[in-house]
Amino acid sequence: MLEKYLNRIPKIIGEINYSKYAIFLPIIKKKEDYHILFEVRAYHMRRQPGEVCFPGGRVDKTDRDSKMTALRETREELGVDSGNIEQIFPLDFVVSPFGTIIYPYAGIIKDEVEIIPNPEEVAETFTVPLSFFMETEPEYYKVHFHAEPEKDFPFHSIYGGEKYKWQIRHMDELFYFYGGYTIWGLTANILKNFIEIINNESSER
Repeated sequence: MLEKYLNRIPKIIGEINYSKYAIFLPIIKKKEDYHILFEVRAYHMRRQPGEVCFPGGRVDKTDRDSKMTALRETREELGVDSGNIEQIFPLDFVVSPFGTIIYPYAGIIKDEVEIIPNPEEVAETFTVPLSFFMETEPEYYKVHFHAEPEKDFPFHSIYGGEKYKWQIRHMDELFYFYGGYTIWGLTANILKNFIEIINNESSER
């Protein structure tokens, strides 16, 4: 009865209910150094106005895959076509406690390409030398969560009842500070993962 499941590829439980997003971490070359390009979200936007981020957005049904989403969003937000981006590779995906899965990618925007931010989404752009992040550890701060069952929660059906000891959870928030800009939250987490990947690659060499 179970033979047909022996080669089954596992998924995340409840994945069908998750919102899926893709993000692109842009690398550019300035003179002889590589820099990471950041956006500041437009101040009139409903969600997270003025925050530092990478280009990205929700995976549409018309997108072939999450990589296509990341590149489409980069074109829409920075005016850079996928043909002007090279050496694209995936970073580790993020499953957030808020019902989202984020698929990040990194790649290099070709030297001669002009960045044209879309004012509807981007207030400004700035760059930070890659070496800064390779030499600088982020600051860590904890955000604590507590359990709050709804009023009709069936405490009588579980051992311990209303005195049940819920597991207390916390989430680490990372912060980088550079030139008056604050890089934190999801953007900082993706950035940290990118730095760990390339640092590991360098040490293996």
